[in-house]
Amino acid sequence: MSQGTRRNLVMALEAGVAPEIAPWLWALGDARRRTLDGLAGLSPATLDRTPPAGGNSIGTLLYHIALIEADWLLAEVLELSEFPPEVLDLFPLDVRDVGGQLTPCVGLDLAAHLARLDATRARLLATFRTMALDEFRRTRQLPAYDVTPEWVLHHLLQHEAEHRGEIGLIRALAKQAGIDG
Repeated sequence: MSQGTRRNLVMALEAGVAPEIAPWLWALGDARRRTLDGLAGLSPATLDRTPPAGGNSIGTLLYHIALIEADWLLAEVLELSEFPPEVLDLFPLDVRDVGGQLTPCVGLDLAAHLARLDATRARLLATFRTMALDEFRRTRQLPAYDVTPEWVLHHLLQHEAEHRGEIGLIRALAKQAGIDG
């Protein structure tokens, strides 16, 4: 192991949150921090660039991460049948096109994508910070599946981590092509 700055690998749990929920919220924050670290210094050209072999742009993936987080929170956790208008305003595009692919989200700057991610996360945190444990573990029965808010947080962590890897690959390919510093 190399010598250097000593790291502190300890969860800093939020006071006032149910002890069974607090580690999940910390993990979500850590996942987002890692996503943001991977976006530092991203060039505008790379944000909207579609990889040469096809796929999604980083901007499209950021839109998708935020929309999926909002959808799981509102539909599964809060059991709403419709998004509130202020959430709809954040997501003018459908998540997928008629062919089932992610709808391209291009032409926005990174700050706009980050503001959408922040707004969605703030809503999620406000919900879970005050949630009682019995509600956190209460099964929601939807037409296609049963789900708990606890599982939703697990899914959102996995979802963001998987797309963070995809974002890293897109960025590495752009650097190889001399597009992203």
